[in-house]
Amino acid sequence: MKIVSIVGARPQFIKCAPVSRKLRKEQQEILVHTGQHYDANMSDVFFEELSIPKPDYNLNIGSGSQDEQTGKMLVEIEKVIQKEQPDMVLVYGDTNSTLAGALAAAKMHIPVAHVEAGLRSFDKSMPEEINRIMTDHVSDFLFCPTQTAVDNLAKEGITKGVYLTGDVMVDALQYNIEIAKEKSDILDRLLLMSGAKKIMTNSAGIQKEAYIVNVPCITLRENTEWVETIEDGFNILTGADKDKIISAVLDNKTDLSSNRNRFGNGDAAEKMIPRIFSFNN
Repeated sequence: MKIVSIVGARPQFIKCAPVSRKLRKEQQEILVHTGQHYDANMSDVFFEELSIPKPDYNLNIGSGSQDEQTGKMLVEIEKVIQKEQPDMVLVYGDTNSTLAGALAAAKMHIPVAHVEAGLRSFDKSMPEEINRIMTDHVSDFLFCPTQTAVDNLAKEGITKGVYLTGDVMVDALQYNIEIAKEKSDILDRLLLMSGAKKIMTNSAGIQKEAYIVNVPCITLRENTEWVETIEDGFNILTGADKDKIISAVLDNKTDLSSNRNRFGNGDAAEKMIPRIFSFNN
């Protein structure tokens, strides 16, 4: 079985690492880097530090408007699919690379598997929300990180090919935190995320990672894809409101025992692989 995996941005490099390790033990994976994130500090370093195989194709798309970037990716990904003739295309998350990979495959009648399916912020002004919705609706395998994501898909009439696997970011975090401890004393000197008292961010991924390492988060946005972090009291949405931000920083009422580990146990990739391999059976 030949699988083409599409990545292009920092979060996708991290997410693909545990899945790629499992895939390559038994099947042929062709890794395609669209070049959406192309700076060495946003791209090359992740392949090196996370032990991800070097991409078989680097499309070098670079920056551009949303439509321009997605359009260029579609053209170049189609060429790769035509050449490689994969059995499946695997996409991650909610970037332009995700949507371009899913659309190119679907139009060529190649099955699409979407890792991190079912997320919704319910804010269509966000390009990521459009990417998520469209990718989910052309996917054949939808790997959901949480029950909330499964429920979101059901509300949109998507129930076939939906699997609750947990979040591959938990897999990646558990794998790499031990490596970080072995390679560097930075955890003892800067403490970073796992040693923080609180974290302030506008990143979707950081919100979830803070929850996973049991650290309260203050999110400078009006909405979030990761509603579980809000429901369990680990995340507060403040937007850009100065008073709300200060209040959230000073608030020390977070109950750390309320973390219910709703993102899985670090075995998401392990659960995905049999589903992917069962496609040809």
